[in-house]
Amino acid sequence: MRYLYLMLFYLLLLFTACAQDKSPAVSNGTLIFQSGFEPDSKVVPSGAEADIIGTDHSLADHNDWIADLDNNPDIGNFSLQYQGGDSTQRFARIIQEPGNSANHVLQFWLNDANVEASKGRIQGNLYGNKGMKEFYQSERIFLPADFNAVRTYPDIINWLTIAEFWNNITWSQTVPYGFRITLGIGKPVSGESDLYFILDGQNCDLASDGSQKYTTLWSETNQKQKVPIGKWFTLEYYYKEGNAENGKFYMTIQPDGAEKVNVFNLTTITHNSKDPSPDGVTDFNPIKLYTSKPLIDYMRSQHKTLQIYWDDFKLWKDKRP
Repeated sequence: MRYLYLMLFYLLLLFTACAQDKSPAVSNGTLIFQSGFEPDSKVVPSGAEADIIGTDHSLADHNDWIADLDNNPDIGNFSLQYQGGDSTQRFARIIQEPGNSANHVLQFWLNDANVEASKGRIQGNLYGNKGMKEFYQSERIFLPADFNAVRTYPDIINWLTIAEFWNNITWSQTVPYGFRITLGIGKPVSGESDLYFILDGQNCDLASDGSQKYTTLWSETNQKQKVPIGKWFTLEYYYKEGNAENGKFYMTIQPDGAEKVNVFNLTTITHNSKDPSPDGVTDFNPIKLYTSKPLIDYMRSQHKTLQIYWDDFKLWKDKRP
C-alpha cells in the first residue's frame, strides 16, 4: 500500500510540473501570403512593367496582394518585370485555366527575346525585403504541351530559370558580396532528351562598368526526377541562410495524384563565400521565366511558345521541412 501511495505522489508531482510548463508549442512558420489568382486578383500595368493587386476571395486570410504582401513588414514590394518588349513578345495575365473554367491561373507567355534582343524575361519580384534568413515557398505549376518542343532543342539547356534568390543583389555598386541561387529547367545533352531541375549557387563580382563575373560555388542536377509536361505539379522550396555546414536548400515535387518526392536536399553555403556578415535574402524572384534568345527562337520555329501557368502560391517565414 505504501508503494502505491508513493507512485500516486510521484504521478501527482509529474502532472503538476507539466501543468506549470509554459513553453510554447513548436511553430512551423508564419504564413505571410497566399493566392490562387482567383477574383478579385488582377494584373495591372505599372509603367512599362506590371503588378498584381486585389484580393483572392477563395481564401479566408493572408490573401490581399497589397495589405498582406506589399505591406508586410518583412516584405518589400511585389511587382512583375519584363525589362522590355510589348505584349506581342511577352505578357503575364490571369486567365481561366484551359480545360477548367472554374479555376484561374497566372500565365507567363514568352514568344520573343524582349530584353535587348538577346534574352527573354518575365518574372515576379519580391524586392526590398528585410533580410529573410529562413523562408518556405509553395506553388503549383503547369507546363503546357508546347513545352515538349524544349525537349527537342538541338543543344544542351543550362539556362531556363524558374526562380532566383539573391543574397545579395548583383546589380548595385553600393551592395557588396553578391550571391544568387538559381533554380531552372535543364537538358543535359544535345538532341532530344527529358528535362530535369537544375540548381546552382554563385558568387558575383560587380565591376565599375556594371559588368558581372559569376563564380559557381556549387551546382546540382537531379536526373532521377523528370520535369512533368502537361500535368500540374506542386513545388515546395526551403531556404536557410548559412555556411557550408548549416546553410540549407530543400525542394520537393508532387505531381497531382502522386506522392511528394525530394528533388534537392542540400547542406551548403547559401550566401557569398567572402561575406563576413551575411544578412539574409533581401530580394528574390519566386516565379520566373527567363532564358536565351536561341531557345525562344527555336520554339517559334516549331510554331510553339514558351509558357508557364502558376497557381496556389504560398509564402511562409521560418517554416521548415
